[in-house]
Amino acid sequence: MHSHAHGDSSHGHEHGSGSGSGLGEGATGILGAAVVATLALVAAELAAGYAGHSMSLVGDAVHNLTDVPTLVISWLATRWAKRPPTYEKTYGYHRAGILAAFVNAMILMLASFFVLGESIMRLRHPVTVGTGLMMWVSVLALCVNGGITLAVHRGRRDLNMRTVWIHNLGDALSNVAIFAGALAIRWTGAQWVDPVIGMGIGAMVLWSGQGILRESGHILLEGLPREMRLEEVAAALLRVEGVQEVHDVHIWTLGTDLKALSCHICIPDMHMEESERILANIKEVLAHDFQITHTTIQFERAGLPAEARLYMPAPVERSAK
Repeated sequence: MHSHAHGDSSHGHEHGSGSGSGLGEGATGILGAAVVATLALVAAELAAGYAGHSMSLVGDAVHNLTDVPTLVISWLATRWAKRPPTYEKTYGYHRAGILAAFVNAMILMLASFFVLGESIMRLRHPVTVGTGLMMWVSVLALCVNGGITLAVHRGRRDLNMRTVWIHNLGDALSNVAIFAGALAIRWTGAQWVDPVIGMGIGAMVLWSGQGILRESGHILLEGLPREMRLEEVAAALLRVEGVQEVHDVHIWTLGTDLKALSCHICIPDMHMEESERILANIKEVLAHDFQITHTTIQFERAGLPAEARLYMPAPVERSAK
């Protein structure tokens, strides 16, 4: 007997690697230790910046202070992303890391405006800077930020962990700049070097934050994955034998490595077994060529006569013997 219309949904590997993919159990421990180390570093930099009248140290302390909510949110996100789906959260918590990256990026950008404003004020009204404190504290900060950067380096493909990686890499580079600036001030007496470094740190934070904000916002708004072209996916589906038309195609990202697709596909009138074979071929093409593993595909009958409208002709009945 023929099946005249098919509504078929396939959910291949529904709970594949999401935002926390590739991150072992040690990731949460690393982030927890990073929070403690960063808080200690912020206290040291604020004290040294105040005592040494260094805007670059104060700016770096504020920069590092933004790491604390960043790291806490990221730590929570790595735990949430591992939770299984529930009746209310049917997709699970794959978006937890993306949401964390979005919030972190906004914090980064607000901090950058503060550092830029304070540095400009200090550039207009320079003060004598304690270069000795700048050098010692920048070395301490470089050890802390460099250690965190190396610790999360392996998981940087995850957008949430990449915010931590980029942030702390930027911190480490700014620590090198602060050390070099302290040497320059000591040798030349040019007090303007300190606020200029502070401005550079602020600009760097602003640049990194807007990139992460744009990417995480694109994912949260169900945007097409950056590396994918909708017409290429539709063309690949049309090459599958039996597929006559593809429409209403939607592709989005659930987590860092988990892409989803839904579409309507028109096929000829055929046995259910044959339509299942077409569905299997479609899923294979999507997974192999585009790494799309979560699919919802609705089959529709191709060439439905206009007079049929919403009603299908009666199925052919088996003749009585």
